[in-house]
Amino acid sequence: MDGTLLNTEDLYTECASEILAEYGKGPLTWDVKIKLQGRSGPEANRLVIEHYELPISVEDYIEKSLKIQATKWPRARFLPGAWELLQYLKEKDIPIALGTSSNKINYHRKVSHLSPGFEIFGEHVVLGDDTRIPPGKGKPHPHIWYTCLGSLNSERQEKDLPPIAPEECLIFEDGLPGVESAIASGATVIWIPDKKAIEVMDGKHHDIIRDYGEVLPSLEHFDKEKYGL
Repeated sequence: MDGTLLNTEDLYTECASEILAEYGKGPLTWDVKIKLQGRSGPEANRLVIEHYELPISVEDYIEKSLKIQATKWPRARFLPGAWELLQYLKEKDIPIALGTSSNKINYHRKVSHLSPGFEIFGEHVVLGDDTRIPPGKGKPHPHIWYTCLGSLNSERQEKDLPPIAPEECLIFEDGLPGVESAIASGATVIWIPDKKAIEVMDGKHHDIIRDYGEVLPSLEHFDKEKYGL
């Protein structure tokens, strides 16, 4: 969701940079940012603290982050092509689920003013603090995607429809940990990295994606016909 459907990765960067500035550090750079995307809040915060050697606990960092984030989330907006793709999938009645490392509180704060676009997911939303995901098995592990697929297939079973297999799925991701988790799930991956992330990877993104999917500059460039949609 963050950085794939919404511009919230940019807002996360603003939050982290403001905290770093309090300690005469920062701003948050992409060589660090790329390691944070898709991870749980506490894990990402721990990595920032360690990299920048901040004299602060994870708990204190989280407290500062939440206060700043509360002022940022009203600026959350759909990224180019995201709204249009969601509406298309809804019109075509294509099964879709949302998997995000955002916890329940942050998720609702980010999307409350964008709710029409997120209604398409219905009950098929798996969050970072979902109890169906085993402890320690967030991204880059594939369990979040297995949980999404399980939710879809439970509904299909109730309707006497055949289950969907992982290899029949498309997973849209922006961050490296998320891409690794998507590849591990067995699905085809549509990777939409930030331009600055590509610069940091220096061409290595092609070695990572290989034949597991493709890399696109934005959702506007997604070819629905290519995947039979």
